[in-house]
Amino acid sequence: MQLLIENVSKTYSNDVKALRNVSLEIGNGMFGLLGPNGAGKSTLMRTIAGLQESDTGRITVGDIDVSKEKHELRKILGYLPQEFGLYPKVNALELFDHLAIMKGISNKSDREKLTKSLLSQTNLWKYRNRKLGTFSGGMKQRFGIAQALIGDPKLIIVDEPTAGLDPTERNRFHNLLSEIGENVIVILSTHIVEDVSDLCGNMAIIKDGQVKVVGEPQALIKELTTQVWTGLVEKKDFKSIKKNHQVISSRLSMGKVQIRVLDDNEPIAGFSQTSPEIEDLYFATINELDLKGKI
Repeated sequence: MQLLIENVSKTYSNDVKALRNVSLEIGNGMFGLLGPNGAGKSTLMRTIAGLQESDTGRITVGDIDVSKEKHELRKILGYLPQEFGLYPKVNALELFDHLAIMKGISNKSDREKLTKSLLSQTNLWKYRNRKLGTFSGGMKQRFGIAQALIGDPKLIIVDEPTAGLDPTERNRFHNLLSEIGENVIVILSTHIVEDVSDLCGNMAIIKDGQVKVVGEPQALIKELTTQVWTGLVEKKDFKSIKKNHQVISSRLSMGKVQIRVLDDNEPIAGFSQTSPEIEDLYFATINELDLKGKI
């Protein structure tokens, strides 16, 4: 199965250009769509899911044309949107059964087996009789991915799934995604770099509705070898350094500023060369630093 996105553009009524000639080829496995808030990620996810139309371009999943065959798309699609609403006074078992019926699973025995299987897989079976309003953020996200797996989907879309989760829930969610992402297409849309670096064999960086970088994470950052430098500087010097150097990122450390700089040669005396990371590629891309033609 392959997802093919060809020259897709979308402009909203307020003249916001959410997508600009986006083209991607995505096969089985985990694919990370990385970008800041407002980059166009959710617009692209909703368009792939058939929830809104693009102005131009075409999206196909296998032989299915998304804009023309929405009913066929829904048969193979699992979707966890960024905002996933739950009925707080209904328990997990009741809502899951209802969602399975809506997905077309009419046989009660089949629904019961499916419900137990998916709620167990997401570590929610023991909470099946609890009202959803009592669920933690992580439990709600796991319920969301469980419902996205109804019907054995071939394309799964998860939009900002770990935002707001504590580290334990985030790790649990990562493990769950990695288990289901081997034999189907899973698109992980996020602004959290670690989610992509931990899970995805392929990725794209999107900004202002345009795909800026696409490829395998390790191959992409390998192109930055010998270009990333790190060191501590005084806070009073940081503004000037940022003006005169390509600062990728910065953080406070021991009362000073730890910075990472993109340069072919040692940018500041005492700085040390360091191995590039996906975060370096991400920040260098969205900040439009000069990658010296190597990406």
